[in-house]
Amino acid sequence: MSNGDLGAGDVPRPTTPPDRAPKKAYFWIAGVLLLIPVVALTWTSSYAKETPKLGAFPFFFWYQLAWVPVTALLTYAAHRLVLAARGQKDREDAR
Repeated sequence: MSNGDLGAGDVPRPTTPPDRAPKKAYFWIAGVLLLIPVVALTWTSSYAKETPKLGAFPFFFWYQLAWVPVTALLTYAAHRLVLAARGQKDREDAR
């Protein structure tokens, strides 16, 4: 039944072409990428120790510091996946 054949009680439903539908897998992957540092840093028993030391820094401190750039990269990757799932381009790509 097309939109022109709607009866009194029928409600038109918008159809999304398959190529424009959001890619749910990208959203799931982005969520997992964002969850990785959360789990890694809240599981403190895995890194609550002094050795191995990195210079004068105990493992407890340099492990957390190492996650700062890793988390930034994972967040950027998740951002790009969400943009790709929505079919959008970043502002830098539009130039």
